[in-house]
Amino acid sequence: MAKTQPLTRWLLLLVGLLSIFGCSKRNPKVLTVGLLPGASAPKVMRLNEPMRAYLEKKLNVPVKLVVGANYAATGEALRFGRIDVAYLGPVTYVLQKRHANIQPIARPSHPDVGPTFQAVIVVSSESPVQRFEELRGKSVAFGDPASTSGTWVPRYQLLSAGLAAGRDYTKVVLGAHDAVALAVANHKVDAGGLSLPIFKRLTKEGKIAPSSVRVLAESMAIPEYMWTVRENVSAELRLKLQEAFLQLRDGKALGVFRAESFIGAKDSDVDIVRNWVESVRAASPEEFSNL
Repeated sequence: MAKTQPLTRWLLLLVGLLSIFGCSKRNPKVLTVGLLPGASAPKVMRLNEPMRAYLEKKLNVPVKLVVGANYAATGEALRFGRIDVAYLGPVTYVLQKRHANIQPIARPSHPDVGPTFQAVIVVSSESPVQRFEELRGKSVAFGDPASTSGTWVPRYQLLSAGLAAGRDYTKVVLGAHDAVALAVANHKVDAGGLSLPIFKRLTKEGKIAPSSVRVLAESMAIPEYMWTVRENVSAELRLKLQEAFLQLRDGKALGVFRAESFIGAKDSDVDIVRNWVESVRAASPEEFSNL
């Protein structure tokens, strides 16, 4: 009898583990979709309602939208399984991928440029600055610390010109693309980095007077954001989600992403972003010691 007890305990433990992992792979009764706070939460929810309704109909399961407090919060919610799928920027994805086996499934593709977008560094229209090197000793504003186009790519652009944050210019973190543009327009900072599509939208909507700011430089092409699923989503649901995005033709749902369609996504699509991240980290090791 005593000899069978260890085996019994082992079998019970095995059954328990299988039960736990089985539950984690079970399709959710409500699909929770995480979105980044590119604007106010109510606006993000409103703009993405066509996408929510499409996914709900296509998957035949209730879909709930959740807007993260910041970029990192959305990425961590996906990493820890609090949401099922999220629309992550390439840097947010790269950072979270180090800790969990999250899986990209789709990314938007745009007319002429494909699955890419750009960042931009702007200065006041009255600024005498014409080259990156002339920002030495000045202040440069950035958005969310995890934003690809609002922080990492502009910092990489400046670094490529020999300018490192803290050493060669003063870094100002404002948390949002529109806050960066406004700070530049109102002469609160000498320059700012933000998303080029968002910058164009802000000027088109009149939020920023086109005459108040000047584009100092546009960035290289950046791999687009990716719809990404949490580690323990079942293969069945992952495939259904991917097919739903790839089959999407609803103009209103696509319009939020400025996309003509969604195409497949894989981890290697953002390898170049990993190189940019490592370059910025190497230039400021103390700042990124916890990444």
